[in-house]
Amino acid sequence: MNARGPGKRAREKGINSVLSLSVHSGSSPSPQACLFMSNQKQQKPTLTGQRFKTRKRDEKERFDPTQFQESVVQGLNQTGTDLEAVAKFLDFSGAKLDYRRYAETLFDILVAGGMLAPGGALSDDMTRTNFCLFTAPEDVKTMKAYAQVFNKLIRRYKYLEKGFEEEIKKLLLFLNGFSESERNKLAMLTGILLANGNLSASILSSLFNDNLVKEGLSPAFAVKLFKSWISEKDINSVAASLRKVGMDNRLMELFPVNKRSYDHFSKYFTDAELKELSDFARNQQSLGARKELQKELQEQMSQGVSFKEIIAYGKEEIKKSSISEQMMIGIVWTSVMSLVEWNKKEELVTEQAIKQLKQHSPLLKAFTTQGLSELTLLLRVQDYCYDNIHFMKAFQKIVLLLYKVEVVSEEAILKWYTKAHLAKGKSVFLEQMKKFVEWLKNAEEAEDADSLSDSRWCLWNSSDTAFL
Repeated sequence: MNARGPGKRAREKGINSVLSLSVHSGSSPSPQACLFMSNQKQQKPTLTGQRFKTRKRDEKERFDPTQFQESVVQGLNQTGTDLEAVAKFLDFSGAKLDYRRYAETLFDILVAGGMLAPGGALSDDMTRTNFCLFTAPEDVKTMKAYAQVFNKLIRRYKYLEKGFEEEIKKLLLFLNGFSESERNKLAMLTGILLANGNLSASILSSLFNDNLVKEGLSPAFAVKLFKSWISEKDINSVAASLRKVGMDNRLMELFPVNKRSYDHFSKYFTDAELKELSDFARNQQSLGARKELQKELQEQMSQGVSFKEIIAYGKEEIKKSSISEQMMIGIVWTSVMSLVEWNKKEELVTEQAIKQLKQHSPLLKAFTTQGLSELTLLLRVQDYCYDNIHFMKAFQKIVLLLYKVEVVSEEAILKWYTKAHLAKGKSVFLEQMKKFVEWLKNAEEAEDADSLSDSRWCLWNSSDTAFL
């Protein structure tokens, strides 16, 4: 028997028996029966769900940009036109106002004076301020002062960086909703902020919007923006920023498809006194052509096309694309070195390199007919060996091979050694070439090319012993 006593069914059976006896006898249940029934545990009713009290900290505050705007606008109106005081007000107010939640509203106010509706118009039923970018004088000094306000605000509240970039992207899409003066001020400010590093050049993607391009707003805005940017930084810094986010090859998209040519781009920006940008675009176009040429050369080499045909193709490209021989030898070098999957061991990679370059020496020789081309090749070899650490010790042997097969001359080697070398790996490579250069300086000239090759040439051995 269960130690816990009678089970549930037994208890129910006992209750029913007592009730049955009471009914049949016509008498009320006995005190014992009542006590028995009262001692049974009665099931209490339960709710099907549970209710939890929401903690105060979990209650979400209602999104109310209107109240936020009123607070900011009131403070700006009391501050006045002193931008130093505006910067201090914004710094102080960040402790009381929720900048993180209302970042878009905050930047709308600072730029346009109030919250912007879709399309760029100010909301009619909102409080506004006249102390904003769009109401400021249109001059460089004032734009720099406003740039400092944004700079201080974002440095103080780092979480606003992303929101600020998104705001600028939005404002660029609203250009057709602003006046010409407002667009000019926004362009000047954006250029200064790009130069200061407060914005990424990726914001320029908004200028490629079809409607802005079609209406001619994108290139006009770009002129003001790049003038402002280049006045703060040189074109090299601008180019680096564009390359970093992949915008260097997209500037043609500022124009409609039927006008996306280098000639149109160059004329437009040269007429707008931005020749630096035109030259940059030309270099990008040339770079694109070089990449295509390199790709074609690699394909021809990998397919086993004869050197004679490859050389003829390269010479034709030099004429057709106005590419210099110095540029071509760099492309040929890169193509030759890209054909091989190099070994990771230094002693084996040197063997590989010598074999590969010896095999393709006719190609290298065909495009080093000028002294400057020979020097260019030596610089490319130095750059390659430095960037690929497994080739650091192979530099000397590569140069000696190029000298032996008459791709580079002793004049080019001496000029590279004395004054034309790169800073990359300078001490290592000069030390490697020291003995050979001394030998070149001291060796007597032979009477003819054959005796020159026989009497003056011998390959360095592994112990780096000298010639002769």
